[in-house]
Amino acid sequence: MPESGTRRVVVTGLGAVSSAGIGAAEFTASIREGLRSTSPIASFDTTGFPHVHAGEVHDFDPAEWLRRIEPGRWGRSSQFAASAARLAVADAGLQENDLAGSRAGSVMGTTSGESAVIEQLVAQWASDGLKSLDAGRVAAVPAGRIAAAVNSELGLNGEALTLATACSASNYALGYAYDMVAGGEADYMLAGGADSVNRWAHAGFYRLGALAEEVCRPFDANRSGILTAEGGVALLLEPYDRAVARGARIYAEVLGYSVNCDAEHMVHPDPTSIAACIRAAHRSAGVTPEQIDYICAHGTGTRTNDATEVAAAREVFGDRIPPISSIKSMIGHTMGAASGFGALICCQALYEGFLPPTAGVEDIDPGLGPGVDPVPGTARPARPEVVQNHGFAFGGNNAITVLGRVA
Repeated sequence: MPESGTRRVVVTGLGAVSSAGIGAAEFTASIREGLRSTSPIASFDTTGFPHVHAGEVHDFDPAEWLRRIEPGRWGRSSQFAASAARLAVADAGLQENDLAGSRAGSVMGTTSGESAVIEQLVAQWASDGLKSLDAGRVAAVPAGRIAAAVNSELGLNGEALTLATACSASNYALGYAYDMVAGGEADYMLAGGADSVNRWAHAGFYRLGALAEEVCRPFDANRSGILTAEGGVALLLEPYDRAVARGARIYAEVLGYSVNCDAEHMVHPDPTSIAACIRAAHRSAGVTPEQIDYICAHGTGTRTNDATEVAAAREVFGDRIPPISSIKSMIGHTMGAASGFGALICCQALYEGFLPPTAGVEDIDPGLGPGVDPVPGTARPARPEVVQNHGFAFGGNNAITVLGRVA
């Protein structure tokens, strides 16, 4: 992580392609209202699945958002990432030439990469053998093309890195981008993540017993699991001094982050390791637990995750756990994009003044212990100064980012 004396880093642009809307404003308005945007799956045949709901992005036409790359040559996840990045650049009030003439790059997180493309190819192979495979689809498979799509779409000459640390990947990406800008290796970085709904991930979570039938209810006594989802998200990072000089709107400052990997269990999160990651993130950001006003939870809605996440928070905060909510209750689990969407809503919460809600909470699970406030229903007016954003992944890959309001 950067040493003291390096550049302050701020977020000046936000881009979202999600089931809750396209563009940061539309996404944020939906989240603030506590609106569920999950629906029956339309992208693959769900015959045989008893659980068929997900957070799909309906009516997404990449040609409406992309200007440089040809959508047909790229997978759906890459299309999401490039579209979200273009939206973030526009939101930041920048032109392509501003980035092309600067040291600018991208780092994007993912879980499944272009698995929807792989499923298309498997279907072709099963139907007519290897010779039937579409060469263009084969070229679209590598996960690294997700960040490459961002750089290609925006004409960026800097690093294009895709991180595949699954459900914590966007927080890893945000931390990496922060290091690049803070350390002076880049003047602009786009950070976020992208994933697309696919049959194998849906089947995998179902076999784990982790899928909810229709509604995701994090922190509720009757919660039953996750809903798979898709989308792309991008945050534009730049030095504070540069943002001020050009009169940019500043959503938030990236104060610090931490990552760790305990490798304790393939699917069961470890509260001690998560607590250690939170403490390290606080040290990186130069804050104390008392200064945290809100936690954007990983909040999958499984009994294990929610209980473990609250237990870890209790290790750090004691009985004064800040309000802790989960936007997965509305959009589902967007996998590699999940903590990126969390970071986006944290930026909006700091800038606009609210606490994001958890939808569908009717009876807070008493087993979570006292003092758990999931901000049930709709957004709550507030003036948070410092917030933390959680991202956890299978295998114990944990990533916490800390963001602050800029007066």
